[in-house]
Amino acid sequence: MAYEELEHDKNIGVVVFSSSDPEFFIPHVDITRVPEYTDEAARIGGPASGGLGGLLRRLSDARPVTIAQVAGYARGAGSEFALACDMTFASRERAVFGQFEAGVGSLPGAGAIQHLSRLLGRNRVMEVILSGDDYGAVLAEHYGWINRALPHDELAPFVERLAKRLAGFPRTALVRNKRRINDVTLPPLADLRHDAALFQQSVQEPAVRTRLQELVAGGMQTRSDLERNFGEALLGLGN
Repeated sequence: MAYEELEHDKNIGVVVFSSSDPEFFIPHVDITRVPEYTDEAARIGGPASGGLGGLLRRLSDARPVTIAQVAGYARGAGSEFALACDMTFASRERAVFGQFEAGVGSLPGAGAIQHLSRLLGRNRVMEVILSGDDYGAVLAEHYGWINRALPHDELAPFVERLAKRLAGFPRTALVRNKRRINDVTLPPLADLRHDAALFQQSVQEPAVRTRLQELVAGGMQTRSDLERNFGEALLGLGN
């Protein structure tokens, strides 16, 4: 399993996560199948893992430095995966971030509230979470959501140079510094579990299920205009 390798292989110093898909970094989860994901997370991480948020916490805690290289849509769990990494760099022209859950009547359940509250501050995280809107890479950088927004052609070379630079440093130093930074900045696992429980509870509510069904009927979870313009699509729900 990739998690086990990241946590225990001392020969791995830096890991870069990117996508071969030209449009999507990591799609949001199919929130019509949340019980299945919850069961799978419990199978992988144990019943007290805290769902997907708990599994992503393992990524944050892993020994290597993790870098998300985002050149497409990263909403919902895709955004939360990037937030769980140690650094995120994004294509200025192509990357889009969003936490749309409030627009369907739910809340992020895999770490977004915890991480973004620490990164953005109270006022901006209120805007991001409550609006459910899409945020381009330039604004995401300005808000502190990501490290940097770079011209698309410069993104991969920049990340490669940075990864090679870090990989050339003593790994023990990387691990020690990462652990101390995590001690200061990462949310308690109990808070991630609480968010996961609220998310799982909310997506079972009739009003939320109705809005999700409307989105699915409009093309949610397909390579559609709705998925490309998710923030705008939320405005038409229930009309």
